[in-house]
Amino acid sequence: MKSRTPVVIALSAATAAASAMVAVVGPATAQTPIPTDPAAVAALAKDSAAALIADRPAVLLASADEAFVQRPVISTDNLQYVPYERTYKGLQVIGGDFVVVTDRSGQTKYTSVAQDRAIGQLSVTPKLSASESVPFAKAELKTVKNVESTKLVVLNTTGAPALAWESVVNGTKIDEHGEENVSRLTVDVDATSGAVLRTKENVTHATGTGTGWIVGSVSLDTTLSGSTYSLKDPSIATLTCQDSSTNTTFSGTDNVWGNGTGTNKETGCVDALYAAQKQKAMLSSWLGRTGFTSSGGAWPIRVGLNDVNAYYDGTQVQIGKNNAGQWISSLDVVGHEIGHGIDDNTPGGISGNGTQEFVGDVFGAATEAYAANANDPADYQVGEEVNLVGSGPIRYMYNPSLAGDDNCYSSSTPSQEVHAAAGPGNHWFYLLAEGTNPTNGQPASTRCTGTGALTGVGIQTATKIMYNAMLMKTSSSSYLKYRTWTLTSAKALDSTCGLFNKTKAAWDAVSVPAQTADPTCTTSTPTTSPTASPTTSPTTAPTGCAGTNATDVSIPDAGSAIYSDIVISGCARSASSTSTVAVNVVHTYRGDVKLDLVAPDGSTYALKATSSSDSTDNIVTTYTVNLSTEAANGTWRLKAQDVYSSDTGYINTWTLTV
Repeated sequence: MKSRTPVVIALSAATAAASAMVAVVGPATAQTPIPTDPAAVAALAKDSAAALIADRPAVLLASADEAFVQRPVISTDNLQYVPYERTYKGLQVIGGDFVVVTDRSGQTKYTSVAQDRAIGQLSVTPKLSASESVPFAKAELKTVKNVESTKLVVLNTTGAPALAWESVVNGTKIDEHGEENVSRLTVDVDATSGAVLRTKENVTHATGTGTGWIVGSVSLDTTLSGSTYSLKDPSIATLTCQDSSTNTTFSGTDNVWGNGTGTNKETGCVDALYAAQKQKAMLSSWLGRTGFTSSGGAWPIRVGLNDVNAYYDGTQVQIGKNNAGQWISSLDVVGHEIGHGIDDNTPGGISGNGTQEFVGDVFGAATEAYAANANDPADYQVGEEVNLVGSGPIRYMYNPSLAGDDNCYSSSTPSQEVHAAAGPGNHWFYLLAEGTNPTNGQPASTRCTGTGALTGVGIQTATKIMYNAMLMKTSSSSYLKYRTWTLTSAKALDSTCGLFNKTKAAWDAVSVPAQTADPTCTTSTPTTSPTASPTTSPTTAPTGCAGTNATDVSIPDAGSAIYSDIVISGCARSASSTSTVAVNVVHTYRGDVKLDLVAPDGSTYALKATSSSDSTDNIVTTYTVNLSTEAANGTWRLKAQDVYSSDTGYINTWTLTV
């Protein structure tokens, strides 16, 4: 007889690893019309997520000392994203963030969880004081300008969970090429030993872009105060363009800006603000997002950095110059840098493990495409207008190898220099947007694996798929997780599976491997044990008082409860005192599984309890239940949960007669 390990005591390694993206269904909700008011939709998502989290599902790997802080709901076409942060004994858990995803009716669909190990018991009394930890943090930089802040946190990213002092330090550091660059570095120092456990660079560089004078004569939305105009967006007061040497917003009395000379700072600001305003319009038109920050704001753009570079650091966008001294504020560089800010202001923060620069390049390409400026047309190149160091573009999304980067993903990609690591992601995005043989004048592209032509979905749709994936992002982001997130996003955006199939084909073509957490998408009933979302469409009995749902629903091993629905209609009476529930559940250790029937009003009727000694396969039986206090019509749900580790199964079919 096999022994069982209760999920409340231990989780298998496989279960923990799979927690990054798990399909879930929350408690049954009353069948009410889906609201059209965005605030009401967001409120449903907020309440539904809170109800799910109150049950502390196993996927969260949570201890009794943890609490969860809900952040504002982010809404898109079909899905609502509810981000959470985690605390342990009152301290923020770095790497403990997660996102709950619901549909417009408030039904929970997925969780995306960063944490892959439980914290367990951890002392929160430091041996080092805050001031004693700071020298260890400062030692990570070549020069130190100041220490912004230091706070006590629980670090749960890699290795064992640890108590740490987290400092944000400003200064400079030496990069992989031996050059000294501006740095705004987050450093986590072990509060017991003083060891540096993690560093995170907040300055994100783009070393190749266009110059602001490239876009030519354009219109700008400026602000008038009294008789003075300024390069300040009238709808977002924090979106300004400034001289970086004084942090002063450019102003004047005639509302005429720049002289077309690339070495002139005001001219650099003309095209920087133009690019930012085009990006703002793209976000609104294509993605339904207001502003760049999570609260609809922005950051000042500062032209005049004395460096062949540009960067975003969480507080500003700095624009430097090319080797000819021209300010590099073109559409793709500004779009790229603000893209870093959008990445920073979606759940999970700046993308990691080699993905952050391709995320920025996606927003640069999308901004360039949306602007449709004849002087800087959409071309899926990075830095094509500026000739930063005299060798043309620095990245080619359709063929990264032209700039010496990898076209194809490998296990070494996450450890590469971040710009080089963008190659496979840029290649994937191009194949998704344009395919292998575009007919719109864009260049042909190849695939790393497989054969046959790929057809693109267009850059607007590809950007929407990417953005919706970013709303599921956690602090443990990676190429492998972006594959899962974008597949989930594509599936939600298109019920026909067309976008899903093209997204998957593009990832396959750049050699990013399939993941166990990947959803599947089908327009027909599967005939084998599924690996897809356990949320199923209800089977409706046209008339009468019985119904069957034969759609397979996988039951996660030692995971959250899942549901299969049947809608009863045309049965205008109370349910019977001898109602029957006939179930066929395929499982390799049926004692793991708890079964309940959930009535349309949310009442729960226990059908089967778990047993650590019942090692027989499968549950094929009929339960008789007294449902006489329930109305027969409505959505009935079979709820199944596997509460022990090691064995798996799925709901094969069930029939309800009320």
